[in-house]
Amino acid sequence: MSDLELCYLSATEALAAFRKKSLSPVELLNAQLERIAAVGSDINAFSFLYADDAIAAAKEAERRYSSGTNVRPLEGIPVAIKDESLIAGKITTFGSLIFQNEVASVTSPVNEHLIDAGAVVMGRTTTPEFSCAGFTHSRLWGVTRNPWNREFTTGGSSGGSAAALAAGFTTLASGSDIGGSIRIPASACGLVGYKPPYGRNADLAPFSFDFYNHPGPLARSVGDCILMQNIMSGPHPLDVASLRPKIEVEPKPADMKSKRIAYSIDLGFKQVSEDVRNNTVEAINRFREMGAEVIEVDLGWTARAEDAARDYLASIFGTWVAQYLDTHGDDLCGYTRTFAESARAKGMSEYLGSLEVAGEMYQTFGPMMETFDAFICPSLAIPAVSADFDPANGLQINGQDVEPMLGWLMTHPFNTLSRCPVVNMPSGLAPNGVPAGIQIVGKTYCDQEVLSIALAYEAEIGAWYGSDERRPALG
Repeated sequence: MSDLELCYLSATEALAAFRKKSLSPVELLNAQLERIAAVGSDINAFSFLYADDAIAAAKEAERRYSSGTNVRPLEGIPVAIKDESLIAGKITTFGSLIFQNEVASVTSPVNEHLIDAGAVVMGRTTTPEFSCAGFTHSRLWGVTRNPWNREFTTGGSSGGSAAALAAGFTTLASGSDIGGSIRIPASACGLVGYKPPYGRNADLAPFSFDFYNHPGPLARSVGDCILMQNIMSGPHPLDVASLRPKIEVEPKPADMKSKRIAYSIDLGFKQVSEDVRNNTVEAINRFREMGAEVIEVDLGWTARAEDAARDYLASIFGTWVAQYLDTHGDDLCGYTRTFAESARAKGMSEYLGSLEVAGEMYQTFGPMMETFDAFICPSLAIPAVSADFDPANGLQINGQDVEPMLGWLMTHPFNTLSRCPVVNMPSGLAPNGVPAGIQIVGKTYCDQEVLSIALAYEAEIGAWYGSDERRPALG
């Protein structure tokens, strides 16, 4: 097997090879580290590489496989961790100059689960400052670029994680999703990204109490996504909102001949580019070809859904960011200052209003879903903005001005409806070479249904990254 094939090997395939002793964890990790050394600077996916620690961990995994004892579920699998999720003893910067030397004293629950399962943490991945944008660039780490077309963003805020997977720098990667931060980069990079229902994956306070917040996995295949999600999920003693009991999703494709799928191209209020529209229609037609009954629906949603998400995000997340305005305002990125200042302009009436709109949205979505197995819509209204996108310059879609931070995203309504599981799946490539994606949304807490449908869809379209022609060209 060539080094490039190793770099794109799935976690499930790698684990099988480790068990057969036809592949060593050290061999896999070294192939990825060599690829990062060769082309990593073109992408800028990592804030930190832990090469020495990772090699030591891979050697320990190799020893466990050799002895056949104490082999854990993710033993020896390289994982890249988003640089906003804590690991005790390691710097977590949140993409900000303010925290560039901040060493964590605790480990986030999802990272604890991954490490305890034997994952090899090989590095930390870049984010926009405080993870508050759908693109990935910051004053601290510079611009992270999309491996499919480096003129465009990877998406954000888990952009470094998505870039690392798309470029073959890691086998698995973590993300978090408070407005789409897993699904946005998964869409822009042609990946599988899963937003679990609120409470399925534990977190630390205060964001464990924020129902828009969902830590979760990114992967190159649905099988790997399920594998990682099953490790990340489960209750934790530090998170009162974490759900009991822990569930295990089976890697079992759905029989689409028995399924009813609802869809909307624009959610009733979004401008959607022709490229995204065409790829979404193609994906919907694939579901029909698989035997599913597929019906377009009118959710009755309006732009109030976007206003409500903006108000809610400002009320908790934005207020958390705004605490640094007075003491560190000069260190902040422009988009961060704008977000923080908008939070200071909001009050409890806006927060209450956002909850009222959430209720109104679910009063149409919930009853509709009683007669469907899943709902499909695009993940993004355009494939991606530019890599160095500045929201201060505005944004247009179809010649119409849209709000530059949320206007091109179609993910945030399902943070509002946070108990619905959502998986991003690739839907095709745009003419500029950047992938597009669809969201498969399920009934509340029906993780198995959503991921089984995703498995069936992946089997129909063929796995991305499984061959040279379905990978970005990086030299």
